[in-house]
Amino acid sequence: MLDPSSSEEESDELLEEERRDVLVAAGGGSPRSLPPPPRDSRGREAGAARAASPSPSVLSEGREEQERLQREEREKRLRLQLYVFIARCIAHPFNARQPTDMARRQQKLNKQQLQVLKERFQAFLNGETQIVADEAFCNAVRSYYEVFLKSDRVARMVHSGGCSASDFRDVFKKNIEKRVRSLPEIDGLSKETVLSSWLAKYDAIYRGEEDFCKQPNRMAISAVSELILSKEQLYEMFQQILGIKKLEHQLIYNACQLDNGDEQAAQIRRELDGRLQLAEQMARERKFPKFVAREMENMYIEELRSSVNLLMANLESLPVSKGGPEFKLQKLKRSQNSAFLDIGDENEVQLSKSDVVLSFTLEIVIMEVQGLKSVAPNRIVYCTMEVEGGEKLQTDQAEASRPQWGTQGDFTTTHPRPVVKVKLFTESTGVLALEDKELGRVVLYPTSNSPKSPDLHKMIVPKNSQDSDLKIKLAVRMDKPPHMKHCGYLYALGQKVWKRWKKRYFVLVQVSQYTFAMCSYREKKSEPQELMQLEGYTVDYTAPHTGLQGGRMFFNAVKEGDTVIFASDDEQDRILWVQAMYRATGQSYKPVPASQAQKMNLKGGNANTDISPLYTDRGQKHGMDEFISANPCKFDHASLFRLLQRQTLDHRLNDSYSCLGWFSPGQVFVLDEYCARYGVRGCHRHLCYLDELIEYSENGSVIDPTLLHYSFAFCASHVHGNRPDGIGTVSVEEKERFEEIKDRLSSLLENQISHFRYCFPFGRPEGALKATLSLLERVLMKDIATPIPAEEVKKVVRKCLEKAALINYTRLTEYAKIEATAEKDSETMNQATPARKLEEVLHLAELCIEVLQQNEEHHSEAFAWWPELLAEHAEKFLSLYSVDMDSALQAQPQDSWDSFPLFQLLNNALRNDTLLCNGKFHKHLQEIFVPMVVRYIDLMESSIAQSIHRGLEQESWQPVNNGSATSEDLFWKLDALQMFVFDLHWPEPEFAHHLEQRLKLMATDMIEACVKRTRIAFEVKLQKINKSTDLRIPSSLCTMFNVLVDAKKQTAKLCILEAGQEQQYHSKIDDLIEETVKEIISLLVSKVVSVLEGVLSKLSRYDEGTFFSSLVSFTVKAAAKYVDVPKPGMDLADTYIMFVRQNQDILREKVNEEMYIEKLFDQWYSNSMKVICMWLADRLDVQLHIYQLKTLIKIVKKTYRDFRLQGVLEGTLNSKTYDTVHSRLTVEEATVSVTDAGGLQGITMKDSDEEEG
Repeated sequence: MLDPSSSEEESDELLEEERRDVLVAAGGGSPRSLPPPPRDSRGREAGAARAASPSPSVLSEGREEQERLQREEREKRLRLQLYVFIARCIAHPFNARQPTDMARRQQKLNKQQLQVLKERFQAFLNGETQIVADEAFCNAVRSYYEVFLKSDRVARMVHSGGCSASDFRDVFKKNIEKRVRSLPEIDGLSKETVLSSWLAKYDAIYRGEEDFCKQPNRMAISAVSELILSKEQLYEMFQQILGIKKLEHQLIYNACQLDNGDEQAAQIRRELDGRLQLAEQMARERKFPKFVAREMENMYIEELRSSVNLLMANLESLPVSKGGPEFKLQKLKRSQNSAFLDIGDENEVQLSKSDVVLSFTLEIVIMEVQGLKSVAPNRIVYCTMEVEGGEKLQTDQAEASRPQWGTQGDFTTTHPRPVVKVKLFTESTGVLALEDKELGRVVLYPTSNSPKSPDLHKMIVPKNSQDSDLKIKLAVRMDKPPHMKHCGYLYALGQKVWKRWKKRYFVLVQVSQYTFAMCSYREKKSEPQELMQLEGYTVDYTAPHTGLQGGRMFFNAVKEGDTVIFASDDEQDRILWVQAMYRATGQSYKPVPASQAQKMNLKGGNANTDISPLYTDRGQKHGMDEFISANPCKFDHASLFRLLQRQTLDHRLNDSYSCLGWFSPGQVFVLDEYCARYGVRGCHRHLCYLDELIEYSENGSVIDPTLLHYSFAFCASHVHGNRPDGIGTVSVEEKERFEEIKDRLSSLLENQISHFRYCFPFGRPEGALKATLSLLERVLMKDIATPIPAEEVKKVVRKCLEKAALINYTRLTEYAKIEATAEKDSETMNQATPARKLEEVLHLAELCIEVLQQNEEHHSEAFAWWPELLAEHAEKFLSLYSVDMDSALQAQPQDSWDSFPLFQLLNNALRNDTLLCNGKFHKHLQEIFVPMVVRYIDLMESSIAQSIHRGLEQESWQPVNNGSATSEDLFWKLDALQMFVFDLHWPEPEFAHHLEQRLKLMATDMIEACVKRTRIAFEVKLQKINKSTDLRIPSSLCTMFNVLVDAKKQTAKLCILEAGQEQQYHSKIDDLIEETVKEIISLLVSKVVSVLEGVLSKLSRYDEGTFFSSLVSFTVKAAAKYVDVPKPGMDLADTYIMFVRQNQDILREKVNEEMYIEKLFDQWYSNSMKVICMWLADRLDVQLHIYQLKTLIKIVKKTYRDFRLQGVLEGTLNSKTYDTVHSRLTVEEATVSVTDAGGLQGITMKDSDEEEG
């Protein structure tokens, strides 16, 4: 930065002193831009001065304004001088080339584009677009919009210029990949197809309808501007970077002859010679930079020489060319002939005459002949042309009246002074003539400087020819080979060559970039007569030598032991020769004609003026001559480069690309060329770059850590002596600056890791966090060879992540507005209802889980080396949340269960994380909720027990679903309680097993109580039913039966456990239910069998020997003579059969378990047969009454058939009891048929098994 007081003390300093002040000041400038010196310090000084004076001083204000103007002028001059150097690098590069392998940078998004993007996605979600999408895609877009697009972290990254469209698309792609992978497989539709379709729809939403056609053009321009730039584009770029006006560029371009490759190559040779001289001067005076080791001083000189020799080799490897705008950037090759490049080497390679042979192309165009009179108008004439020593060409034929052709002949020759002969012929008419007649000839001696336009030449005609004024109009164009720099006639006199003063034709030939020769040629000779190599010579203007005759304007070439004097016929020719030889010799001294030197001395200026007389006056008029003629070797290019790199980086970060600090290919090319050409040390370059990048990063810009790593590794390698660029010397300043940069970089990286969610939101830029951690490990290394212990790196990262936990949670609570509400109205917060507090802490839990999930999704890969550190960070983060959680839970009323969703939310998130499951926070969460879960189960157990007691007392036993209202309520509660505890997914195995065991045992006890109470109720209800054939099993009994059946089913779900004791407990409840079912089946069967016993008791009245039996028989017989008497016993049989059938239907319809129905029917049938068998056995010695027989036959046959239809097995149907009954009734039937054949009235036991009626 410029010294604010420099212009106060000396306001009339000379031009050279002012430039030197500017150059010294360039190294300490503000890292942001060229100008301002520290205005704060100036303001403080000025303020102090004003405070000392009694009133504001007009003189002081005027001085400040003058200082400001002078400072701006110095800055302007500095930029112009720097641009001159930059323009020369662009015009004639010989070290660097534009890289083609750099990563393409995407167009950055700005705040306006982000807002438009939000509106487009909102319009899609509102259904305002024509894009057709399914619900799954809409959900994905909604999540992307809410979580990513609306994130303040993304907005900050966009504001800092670190986001591109591809970043937004990559985040969306990463989000939908998980969603699509979780979708079920669909036949004929692959998930890759779904992904492609979703991305295409995303692109449609992103582009918007109005930009559909504009996008391709914008992308095409983007692609061009990031690739190789032309020289004109590079000039324009650095005009913008340094604030150079177009007019100033044009003046510099013309004055520096940037389109003249010879002039630029000569300028490079002069610069390299000057650098070598400075190195020699430094070695003589022992004025070195301060190095870390004294032995590096001699090494430093050797490095300077080696770097210059390398540049010379690069320049030498360039092909000799005219240069200009069409000059192509090439990959340069290092010359192997290093001895040839060492200036001052006595063993110079001498050129032979064959090394300087030139090749010329001549174009001879014959236009017309004038003054042809000796030939009749109708005669045919033609011309021939030849370059002596070459082939001969002929024009077309023409009539003598119109001798015009316009024919061009092309020739090649190696003669700098060729002889061209053109002859005019007419066709001979004589019979004996062998050759055509020559009418005239002309001999020309063209050179490369000859006029190129057509001209009339007088022809030599034969004697006695009438064509005395014969002329031919022709043009001879002789080109100038690329390595022929100048030619013309000079007088010369030397000590070793051209030892006689006379006029000769000279050609200045460039053999290579560093080898030039002054050659004299004779006519028709391809090799020079004499030649002189110009290495080591110094050319200058001289005064006329009176003793030499010939030539008016003198100049000479001087070398140790040799002086060659030249003279031309005019001043302009002399100037052109001196300029050409000045470029060839590479001398640092700039020859100035005596007239111009006198003018400069009269003006008090510098004698070193611009070498281009064509632009000298214009350059002086606009003040450019100072910058153009300045000696680059006298400038502090390290400071200039720091300024240039700072301005270039500022321009780069403010362009339309998301560069992350990377220069464009064109910028890299120019900076590389500047460093190589002007000797800027690589370590200095990267230290300055690091300094700028760190400052930008500290101010919020997004800088690629890979770029920081590259520059830091280069500097570290250099400082520790590993020679990354072949430079082994390390200055004290470099080492001190490196240590300072290292400390700053370490602090920056630790801060970025502490703010990783905000410095690298959603993992953007991709891989940046991982690169930052890698760079931190590199920065923590004490030297380049010794790796730092992993524990030390881990310790630093752990510390950063601890800070990150606090930062993340603090910002999260601010976002959730919990702390903001507490600060705004603490009383209101204290008076907030427990439900409100729980709602807020539940919302905060959701946000915390989202943060942890995002960390896992976007940042876990970066911390893959230390996954436990990320887990510790999460624990620290959750421990901060636990404070708010504990406070909210303590405010909840006793026996309030609204907080269980909070446990489920947190536990579901933690139990699936292998590192956080049963961690510190997870265990704390369990400790809080264990008493609550136990208390909840206790209360639920008491409540369920009471509901069973009250429900069964008031139970109406109306069927409800699979049982009664009480049983359904019981089983629902037991199932809901078990599902609630199951949904808790308690992570601690022992307590989880305890909860499961307790609930299973509780369910067993509750079901046992229900079963026992149902059994008692069943028996009571059954006792109230009569035993007549009017008995119909009530639905309440069926409901009770179903309750037991349902209890049997529910025990399999509610009571079963895999362990031993619990399994035994479960077996007991199963056994209890089974025994109870057997009992109620027995009770029910006994009840229905008692009806059969009542029927049989009625039949007992017909037993033989009883009074009632005799009375009935007599009455029936007597009455049968007069009226139709109903068949005795049939009503009783039909009534019983109806009773059986209807109750069977009731049971089949209302009892839910088929197995128990079958058991009941088996017992019913078996017991019925036993009762009948016993009744018959009691009458074994007595013949049955006809009515008894008829009734029993019908009852037995119908009973058999009905129970067979109900599914009673054959083994049960055809039991011994049935066989006994069947045999007895068959015998009785046979007896009756003998005594009273018509008494049975068709009722028989025959074929009863097959009877269907």
